[in-house]
Amino acid sequence: MDATFTAEQEEIRRTLRELLLKRCGPEEVRTAVQSEGGYDSALWDTLAQQLGLPGLAFPEAYGGVGCSVTELALASEELGRSLAPSPLLATAVLGAPLLLALGSEDQRAALLPRIASGEVTAALAVPGASLTTALGLTGDNRGDWAGGGRAGGVQARRTDGGWRLYGQADQVLDGHSAGLLLVAAHTGGFARSRTLLFLVRDSLGRDGSGGSAGVTRVRLTSLDETRSQARIQLRHVEAELLGEEDETSDVAGALASVGDSAAAVLASEAVGAADRVLERTVEYVKQREQFGRAIGSFQAVKHRLADLYVQVQAARSAAYYAAWATGAGEERVGGLALAQALEALRITSSEAVQLHGGIGFTWEHEAHLYFKRAAGDELLFGPVHRLREHAADAARLFGGGEVAV
Repeated sequence: MDATFTAEQEEIRRTLRELLLKRCGPEEVRTAVQSEGGYDSALWDTLAQQLGLPGLAFPEAYGGVGCSVTELALASEELGRSLAPSPLLATAVLGAPLLLALGSEDQRAALLPRIASGEVTAALAVPGASLTTALGLTGDNRGDWAGGGRAGGVQARRTDGGWRLYGQADQVLDGHSAGLLLVAAHTGGFARSRTLLFLVRDSLGRDGSGGSAGVTRVRLTSLDETRSQARIQLRHVEAELLGEEDETSDVAGALASVGDSAAAVLASEAVGAADRVLERTVEYVKQREQFGRAIGSFQAVKHRLADLYVQVQAARSAAYYAAWATGAGEERVGGLALAQALEALRITSSEAVQLHGGIGFTWEHEAHLYFKRAAGDELLFGPVHRLREHAADAARLFGGGEVAV
């Protein structure tokens, strides 16, 4: 692994940081999350059309930039610093890689260029609250989380005209505004039980207008407003199978692979958020005076900040390694990096609230935006102890099997 960044990678970071400093401060974030789409559509257009962010990590043949997970992780780190609400995670980190891995050539050619240009956003819809299970982050994703032939989940039935979906998916990231839904559904009954992915090519506009018949979207009130979530209800909805009619297609394997790369990207995003909230806290303790001196000069405060700095830097190292390793084809590294990064963000943001004193405990203070991001991400992709437990189980550390060295 080469720990130095290329000139191109540094340019991605510099350009994004300058743009977000100008256009995505705390007030702009609060305004954006109150909009219909849950994000600043003008900023998204800039990120997509001028910087090519949605297509950063997929091939030029489909309108992408041709970079790797590492570049996408670096971009996400900058977005994490400002907590910029955008459909990048749902579209470029979860949706597009699945389309690239499992989609037919016609599907990829028709949809990926539109995703790369920012014209279409995508969302991955999985039944219930099983996103972290579907992605293989906290357990085996070859179970019956999609429905298992029983009531609940999302069921797919073949009809004369194709496929029809029926069921409900919760916690769908940016599901209320996505123009393309990738829906995980159970099919085959008990005899040939399988989980497959389906496309619902929706004509939904950014303002929520339009949409396919039978699809009901409800934007949920979530702890972290910068990470929009929705409930998707499907009632006899026309759908298109993702990929070809092939019994050998490994949907669970593709989901786990995307989950590993998504965890690496999310780890970098969490590191960016932790680094920024630590910076703001250091700035504050240098200015706030108590007993005639800056509170940052007290040894107890210095020790706390030093501990936070070490934790953030350790999480950054883990996140960078995970991004590089995922791009190099190494498996099962993203979950551990995500666990360390989420823990660092949770501790750093909670310490920021404490060290800001009375003002830090008001919901209006920006420290709470970071605290809510930490808590919200653990609810969506964790918790931390389950991420680590699954990684340990996968490595057979405590099962009497092979011991990692």
